[in-house]
Amino acid sequence: FMSFQTPITISDAIEKIDSNQFLLPAIQREFIWNHSKIEWLFDSIMRNYPISSFLFWKVEETTSKGYRFYKFINEYRERYKTHNEEISTNGISSFNAVLDGQQRLTSLYLGLKGSFGYKEYRRKWEDTEWSIPTRHLYLNITTELQDEEDGRIYEFSFLEKSETEESEIYEANEQKWFKVGAILNYTEDEAFDEFVEEFESSFSRKAIRQLRRTIMEKPIINYFLEKDQSLDKALNIFIRINSGGEPLNFSDLLMSIAVANWTKKDARKEIHKLVDSIRDKGFSISKDLILKSFLYLYSRDIKFRVTNFSKGNAKDFETEWEKIRDSILSTFDLIKTFGFTDYTLTSKNSVIPIIYYLYHKNIYRDYSTKIEFKEDRESIKKWLHIVLIKRIFGGTSDSVLSQIRRTFTDNVVEMKIKPEITSFPVNSIFNHIRKDTSVGDEFIEEVLFTQKDNQYAFSILSLLYPDLDYRNNNFHKDHIHSAFEFNNLEASDKESYGWHTYNSIYNLQMLDANENMSKSNMNLLDWVEKETNENNRTQFLNAHLIPDVDLNLNEYGNFHEKRKALLLDKMKTLLSEKTVSV
Repeated sequence: FMSFQTPITISDAIEKIDSNQFLLPAIQREFIWNHSKIEWLFDSIMRNYPISSFLFWKVEETTSKGYRFYKFINEYRERYKTHNEEISTNGISSFNAVLDGQQRLTSLYLGLKGSFGYKEYRRKWEDTEWSIPTRHLYLNITTELQDEEDGRIYEFSFLEKSETEESEIYEANEQKWFKVGAILNYTEDEAFDEFVEEFESSFSRKAIRQLRRTIMEKPIINYFLEKDQSLDKALNIFIRINSGGEPLNFSDLLMSIAVANWTKKDARKEIHKLVDSIRDKGFSISKDLILKSFLYLYSRDIKFRVTNFSKGNAKDFETEWEKIRDSILSTFDLIKTFGFTDYTLTSKNSVIPIIYYLYHKNIYRDYSTKIEFKEDRESIKKWLHIVLIKRIFGGTSDSVLSQIRRTFTDNVVEMKIKPEITSFPVNSIFNHIRKDTSVGDEFIEEVLFTQKDNQYAFSILSLLYPDLDYRNNNFHKDHIHSAFEFNNLEASDKESYGWHTYNSIYNLQMLDANENMSKSNMNLLDWVEKETNENNRTQFLNAHLIPDVDLNLNEYGNFHEKRKALLLDKMKTLLSEKTVSV
C-alpha cells in the first residue's frame, strides 16, 4: 500500500502546510531542533545536498474522526511556545499526516513563513522580547563563508525582529541580509529578474537565484505515501522508522501509544500542561518524568520499553490521570517547601518514590500543609537530602527505583502499599538499596569540600541546619569567616587552606535573613560577641556548629581543624542509615 510519489518543491510543501493538507498526528513528538540546526539545513539544501525522503500517511475523512491531529507550529518561542495547536479535521476530505520528517518540515516552515525565538545569553527565563526576542531567518548575501569548521558556505541566521523590522533587505556592519521568506513573493520570473538585477554584487545575485531555485523550482521533497487507514499499521511504521537514524527516545514512543489510545482526553495536552504547571513552580522537568512515574505506579517493569506501555495500561493511565497528575503536583509542592530549586534538586528521579507513596497512600491532597503529616514531611526531607548527597540515583536509577519500590509493596501487580506502612519508610528503603551507600571519612571529607555555589551545597547545609524556615525560602548561605576577609588571612594559613577550603562547607553555615543581615560582613569574633552573652554563648555556638575556640582570623588554622572534626562527626551521624528517622 505504501508507494513512492512524484517529488514536490519546498514551496509546494509550505503551501500544503498553510492549507492544512499536511498535518501532524498525535503520535508525533514536538519540535526540538535548535536555531543552528535549522540554519544548517537551509545551507544543505542551497548546496543541493539530499535531505532524505519523507513518509506521509494519507488520512481519509472517515478515518480522521477517531484521532487527533495538530497544525505545524509557526511561531516558536523557546520554552514558552513549543506546543502544536490541535485542529478539527471536520470538513477536510483527506490530508497527509507526517510520519517521518516533521523536524525538517517544521524547520523549513519556520524559516520561510514563521519566527523562532530563543533565549539571549545571560538573560533570565521570561516570556519577553528582551529575554527571548522574536527572530526571522535571513541569508547573508554579501559574501560566502570561508573555512567554516562545519563546512557551511551560505550564512543563514535568525536575526532579531526589532533590529531588522522584518524588512526584505537588512544592512548592518557592511553586511547585507535577505529575508528568506521574502523569496516566496517572487513567483513571476520577470519581477524576480528585475529585483535581482538591482544588486551590484555577483554573489548577492547568485545567492538569491539559488535560493529561489531551491525553494520554488527544484522538486526536492521526495516522499512515500502510506494509504492504509489502520492506525495500528501507521503506528507500527512510525515506531520502526523512528528506531533508526536519530531515534525518538522511548518516552516519545510511549507518549505516542498513550496519545493514540486515550479516548476522552488529549494525552499530549494533559501531559504538557502538567510539565508547564511544574515549570511554573520553578522546576524544569520533561514528559519523561511523567511517563516514568506512571510506569513506577502501574508497571512491573519500569524501563522505557514499548512493550511496557500496552493499550491496556495506556487506558489505566487515562482512567487514573487526575489522581496521578495531582500526586505529581503535590510532590513538587512539597519539594518546594523544603527550599529546593531546580538547580539544587540534583536528581529528578529522586522524587518518584515520594510520588508513589503519596499516590498509593491516597494522601496527596494538601499533604505539604496538613499538620498531621508534619513529622512524615520531616522524614522525607531528611531522606531526600541524604539520597541526593550520596548520589544514590546515578547511572543505575531504574534498578535503585525498583529496589525502593519493593519497600512499599510485595505485590507488583496491584501495587498496593503494605498495610503496616503508616509513614514514609526511610530505614526500610536504605535496607532495600543494594548499591553501596556506606559512608567513610574520605567520602564525608569530599562532601565537606563542596563549594558555596555548588548545587549540592544546599542539601548538605540543610541537613546540618534543619530548623530554618525553608518553606518560606528564608535561608541564606553564609561564610562564617566572611568572604572579604580571606585576603587578610595569615600567609601560612592562606597557603595551607586556600580559597577552595575557605569557600567550602568547612567555612559555611545557613542563616535566616535577619541573622544574615545582622552579621553582614562582620568578622566572626565581633558577630559572636554581639549576638551572645555568657549565658547563651554555648547554645549559640552549638546551634551554628561553630567550635568554642579563639575566633580571631589569625587563629583560622585551629578553627578549621576543630570545625572539621565537629562536622565530620555530625555528618557521619546524619548520613548513617540507622539514624535517619526524625
